[in-house]
Amino acid sequence: MPPMVHADRWVVLLRVVVGVWFVKAVWTKFTLAFLGDLIPYPAVSPRFVAFHPKRIAEFAAGNPVEWYKNFLEGTVLPNSKVFATLQTFGEAAVGLGLILGLVTGLTALVGLFLCLNYGLASQWMSFGQQGFHVLLVTSMIIFLFARAGRTWGVDQIFARSGPRWLRLIV
Repeated sequence: MPPMVHADRWVVLLRVVVGVWFVKAVWTKFTLAFLGDLIPYPAVSPRFVAFHPKRIAEFAAGNPVEWYKNFLEGTVLPNSKVFATLQTFGEAAVGLGLILGLVTGLTALVGLFLCLNYGLASQWMSFGQQGFHVLLVTSMIIFLFARAGRTWGVDQIFARSGPRWLRLIV
């Protein structure tokens, strides 16, 4: 009889590595702001807020997907500060959620949304860039349907003893 493979444990490795990649990607996008000079809180760095519209314009300029190009130019670009904030906090939530295996279904859905957008934005770039986003999208789908946080993750605790509504989503 062949040895046990424990595929769920290998999915944990992928989940954590992708989570670390998201945390690394968001690391320079945050800064520490202060409320009344006393209470620190995470905020989007002014450097990223200033860089964001330039990058979005670059993604839009070369994008062959007309409807997505229009979305970037007509919606994202004029509201760049809002989208920079959503991107930063979304990436942080996905990274930490995947590393901890915390509400992994919701985390994977947010990650899937982000990765689909990154993939659409980078259609004009190299095949390697496009392939990277295909792998991220595929990973998010695997995390979602494999309930990847139930192995070596916080979701394992929720699945055993959490409220019924939470056990259904983790």
